[in-house]
Amino acid sequence: MIIEEGNSKERIKRAQEGDEKVVKAVEEMKKAGIKTLKDEEWEIEDGIVMKEGKIYVPEEELREVIQLHHNTPVGGHGGR
Repeated sequence: MIIEEGNSKERIKRAQEGDEKVVKAVEEMKKAGIKTLKDEEWEIEDGIVMKEGKIYVPEEELREVIQLHHNTPVGGHGGR
């Protein structure tokens, strides 16, 4: 999934801040003074929380992000 700079990225950051899994992982990383939790494969890259090398999108944001990038003529679906 391609995340456009700006609005989508900022919305995901805000959604991550309210997600319990993300908050717990970030707190653990800060306590340990690290950027990656290997057992959970969480990391922070450019202020975005990643899980297993991919942007972690909380459930409440996921549907809208998918619609934004999936239902386009480029995606081959044209909004269907």
